[in-house]
Amino acid sequence: MAEITQPLVKKRISSIDILRGAIMLIMALDHVRDFFHHVSINSDPTDMATTTPILFFTRWITHFCAPTFVFLSGISAHIAGTRRTKAELSAFLIKRGLWLVFVEVVILTFAFSLNPFYNVFILQVLWAIGWSMILLGLVVRAPLTVIAVLGGLIFFCHDILDYVTFPKTGLASSLDNLFLTAQGSVISLGSNHFAFDLYAIIPWTGIMFLGFVFGKLYTPSFDAQKRKKILRFAGISTLVLFVVLRVINKYGDPNPWGIQRDGVYTVLSFLNVSKYPPSLLYSCMTIGTSLVILSLIENIQNKFTNILIVYGNVPFFYYVLHFYLIRTFDVILFFASGYHTNQIVSKNSGFLFRPADMGFNLFGVYLVWLLVIVILYFPCRWFSQYKKTHHQWWLSYL
Repeated sequence: MAEITQPLVKKRISSIDILRGAIMLIMALDHVRDFFHHVSINSDPTDMATTTPILFFTRWITHFCAPTFVFLSGISAHIAGTRRTKAELSAFLIKRGLWLVFVEVVILTFAFSLNPFYNVFILQVLWAIGWSMILLGLVVRAPLTVIAVLGGLIFFCHDILDYVTFPKTGLASSLDNLFLTAQGSVISLGSNHFAFDLYAIIPWTGIMFLGFVFGKLYTPSFDAQKRKKILRFAGISTLVLFVVLRVINKYGDPNPWGIQRDGVYTVLSFLNVSKYPPSLLYSCMTIGTSLVILSLIENIQNKFTNILIVYGNVPFFYYVLHFYLIRTFDVILFFASGYHTNQIVSKNSGFLFRPADMGFNLFGVYLVWLLVIVILYFPCRWFSQYKKTHHQWWLSYL
């Protein structure tokens, strides 16, 4: 009788959770670097003139996080559709997209700035995922072929916009930034408020659409061996396309590579593709790698993958929580470093409690990162188990 009354455990796809868990951990490294590296505000880790190989790769490895996160969100949307009608899936995606936009604008903007007056709104990956879900919700009733064509056109062709001149001011410029070309763009919202937009909506929507198409491979009736072959072929083909187009150096990225002072920095230049907005080569390099990894980890299970699955089960919960934990440590470091309340607002930083010269070297950054992910393991493990054994409607939004 006790067995009968036990709550049902929801079944998840372990390979997706393993990969998602890995990218969530790597993602935290970049955010820790933003707030704890003593030169992060005034330097660019991908600037060939000033970077070092270890600093470059500390930033470069995190390039794989956002596109994989968005792509896997598309796969998850397709899986969610197997339990819903097209109309129900459309409504769910639109509502969840609006929820993510709200979280980005209100909850995560505050985590970044700690500014209760919201003089600046930070528009990042949840903003992009939210709007991508809304757009997917609007077209999800169309045949999968139509969504594949739309996603492919955006994915492969949006870099044509590099050769188009857009308005520099006014409403047209703001709309261009929001939808097509955002790269840390500042959008005025009045005399004392503005938005800092890092994620252009349309290019990321293309990745979401293609993820939704690949979700077809994860339907229960699809042959596992065939799925792995398709993933491996698609991933390798995408990586080959990246190498070919990068060697040609004419299309696919607005940042051409060039010969540097030595071979190491020349390789760094070759790998230094553009995330804002995500160029074709950036997307090929990251999504191609993720597809190959998905094809290789489907049947892998060990202690390490079990740890990754804990984080991958609750990516939204982890994502929001890790920002607040990082900022809590940041405030502690602020006062421990001898700064005073009259220095909370810094002219050289858009964030409160973040003087431009505060922080550690890279070794210290990695130590803080390890501390963050270890601490978050325990609440993530609890919430992961809770989600597996409970069925409240609101859990679909977390």
